[in-house]
Amino acid sequence: MQQIQIPPLAEGEIYLCGLVDSNGDVEHTVIIGINNDSGSWQQQMDWAKNLGGDLTNRVEQAVIRAKRPNLVEEAAYWSNTTVEWDSAYAWYQDFLNGFQDDYHESAALRAVAVRRFKD
Repeated sequence: MQQIQIPPLAEGEIYLCGLVDSNGDVEHTVIIGINNDSGSWQQQMDWAKNLGGDLTNRVEQAVIRAKRPNLVEEAAYWSNTTVEWDSAYAWYQDFLNGFQDDYHESAALRAVAVRRFKD
């Protein structure tokens, strides 16, 4: 079995996962910050961008919930994904109850910032 090589990380970064795309390439996801201060979706998107990253997507949030729940509080965290049928809403992950749902972007939730890259 081939083993994925975890890339070198900067101090304070946490390796989350490597997801294989349809070409067999691995996209690595590294957590670069966790913001337990609540903010609107746009505020949290700006915070992540200022760190040089992006908010977690819904798949990455599910990975955190399943494999690394100790990294976050039992609270709601924004994803980087707006709701398809209404751009005033975005998806979030509830780490207490485990569900993903949508909420108005003005709501104050927490966030996890990541960087993604391929080898």
